[in-house]
Amino acid sequence: MTTAVLVIDMQNGFCHPKGSLPSHHIVLPRINEVVAQNVALLEEARSVGLPIVYTRHVFRPDYVEAQPRVRARLPMDARPLVRGSWDAEIIDELAPRPADHVIDKSRFDAFLYTELETVLRGMQVRRLLVSGILTSVCVESTVRSGQQRDFDMLVAADCCSAPERFHAPALEVMAEVFAEVGQWRALLKNVL
Repeated sequence: MTTAVLVIDMQNGFCHPKGSLPSHHIVLPRINEVVAQNVALLEEARSVGLPIVYTRHVFRPDYVEAQPRVRARLPMDARPLVRGSWDAEIIDELAPRPADHVIDKSRFDAFLYTELETVLRGMQVRRLLVSGILTSVCVESTVRSGQQRDFDMLVAADCCSAPERFHAPALEVMAEVFAEVGQWRALLKNVL
């Protein structure tokens, strides 16, 4: 069974101190630690030849595809996550390499209205080791969707972030039905 690492939305707008959300006091807990764990995960995954797939949550400049509930939660004066902007790019520490795949999305579920499933099936991937943000929103939505598409889902809890009142319950729900949840080192060791 082929395994890939799926890194969800580790973008400047969410993770960099000067990003649109952190600069408006919307800061993710333990983000520096989560970034460091993702760096280590990707280094190890690349060393054993696992494919890496990233997602970016992006919008057109007029935000036509952004749902009203999403717009209401974003600092719109900061022009967050506009496709092609610095804010929308993956943070430098996790910058994609030429062999990696980057999937743009405008919904929480990375499978919805994207080419993610086509890319994964083309690479003959059957198992996904998932990291990223937000644990309770884009990570959980994608994990549920992947499981329903018959992918074996693994969630690296130490490589994800969300406000604590949502992070732990999201991990618990995913572990109950949709995925194996654990620390990335143990998960990776089990799939090699």
